[in-house]
Amino acid sequence: RGFGIISMPPPSSGGAVLIEMLNILEGFDLQKLQPFSSEYYHLLVESMRRGYADRAEYMGDTDFSSIPIERLIEKAYAERQRSTINPERASLSSEIGAGKPTGYESTQTTHFTIVDAAGNAVSNTYTLNTSFGSGVVAKGTGVLLNNEMDDFTSKPGQPNSYGAIQSERNAIAPRKRPLSSMTPTFVLRPDGSLYFAIGARGGTTITNTVLLIISNVIDHGMNLQEAIDSPRIHHQWLPDEIRDEPLGLSADTRRALEAHGHKFATKPSYMGDAQGIMIEDKTSIRLGASDARDDGAAVGY
Repeated sequence: RGFGIISMPPPSSGGAVLIEMLNILEGFDLQKLQPFSSEYYHLLVESMRRGYADRAEYMGDTDFSSIPIERLIEKAYAERQRSTINPERASLSSEIGAGKPTGYESTQTTHFTIVDAAGNAVSNTYTLNTSFGSGVVAKGTGVLLNNEMDDFTSKPGQPNSYGAIQSERNAIAPRKRPLSSMTPTFVLRPDGSLYFAIGARGGTTITNTVLLIISNVIDHGMNLQEAIDSPRIHHQWLPDEIRDEPLGLSADTRRALEAHGHKFATKPSYMGDAQGIMIEDKTSIRLGASDARDDGAAVGY
């Protein structure tokens, strides 16, 4: 709010965590709240929850570890953290892990989408499968090798690491390619021109993430960013349950689905990390859209 903050660097966690929490709170109009009200304390607690989750994950002695101090205290990072706070409902610490500061190298699949000035488009999903893939880096490249072998079924009818059931058609065999859920996609207008390119990461949730985004744009008239930001659900036949997100479906919608006979997974969790580009019809302007659920950005050049 225009004031400067000077505090202690590592090995104390105090300064970085304090500034991160202040940056998160800066985006709320706290002056409109009573100083001892439940609304005020709720926002304080949610900011503390996220600051201390990052403390547990990232903080230590900088002589022994690489600590992303500058990225943890960025305003943009605080904005992403703030976007995960529901002003009406407490988060669960079991579902709120450490955030992902800009430049953080994540452990999972990556998706990127590109459209150039000539209209050439790429929608690319670089899969690792599970976290860090095989745990092996191709020498001299920095590229992690995946562990897509897990996507074969070693025993038909038994779930893989994502709980997906597979048949004998996906049994291991020489020269055979394993089944995956990668869904890089182009959506074309009726005249055949590119409307938008989209894709995501997220294991078996990828396909449903892309499904929801396309439906939000075509059926509900959302722009691509609105479609990506919207709540997600996931059902993959077995286990026979709906997965939703911590800040997703309203309580009324959830109760209505349960009244229809649907079952929900015990713990909501965020799913997917979509990246896309939409081409505006009349101007051909490229409109980038990036998922706030994880690290990523829309960049033009």
